[in-house]
Amino acid sequence: MGFLNKDTFVCLDCETTGLDPKTDRIIEVALTTFDFSGNIESYETLVDPECLISEASQAIHHISQEMVQGKPKIHEILPNVVKLIGKNIVIGHGIKLDLQFLAESAKRCQLPFALDSFVTIDTLRLARLYGESPTNSLEKLREHFNIASEGAHRAMSDVIVNISVFKYLSQSFKTTEQLLERLKKPILLKTMPLGKYKGRPFNEIPTEYLKWAAHADFDQDLLFSLRTELQKRKKGDRFQDATNPFSQL
Repeated sequence: MGFLNKDTFVCLDCETTGLDPKTDRIIEVALTTFDFSGNIESYETLVDPECLISEASQAIHHISQEMVQGKPKIHEILPNVVKLIGKNIVIGHGIKLDLQFLAESAKRCQLPFALDSFVTIDTLRLARLYGESPTNSLEKLREHFNIASEGAHRAMSDVIVNISVFKYLSQSFKTTEQLLERLKKPILLKTMPLGKYKGRPFNEIPTEYLKWAAHADFDQDLLFSLRTELQKRKKGDRFQDATNPFSQL
């Protein structure tokens, strides 16, 4: 690892039958190895999930049952995917979920896949750090950076857009090490990214909800942001008590 513009990365995206790596299945995989001067090698394939694709997930990626019929099964393509990733840093938008899908698939096929062995850069977290886009979905970031649309929401079109988004979001870093070091620390979010208070600043969210959410199974950035707001309120209450002459009466 060295200067960002000299290193090689691999961008990965999976389309799936749903969002649970344990019960849902991969139906498309795309990845591209690239550096800052261009793309080096690409691979994409539809995958027969050996199960039904729900209408809800078809509405997102438009991959039908007919399209995956006769396509390779996941155990046939996984060794090639792992080989193409190699020792490169893996980039993706919410990349941990894509890798969890691959890991669960590998477990079911009894193939080796060490999830912890991959160094990753999540462009969703980089976008939070950048903090200038109104929302951090890949599509909104594409619009924000004026990147040309690749058409359908499919694995390879997402990979192509994701690579461009990564190049924009990493501009404030010189070396890959600097970027990885910064991503080890949590990022303070501006607004609640999900749930009934989605889009609201944290200081507008009721304390009871914050207390519940601060112990839920959320990612490190959201938990850090929730707990930071709760700490501010505790300090605020202590400050009010200290300045209130009647507080001890």
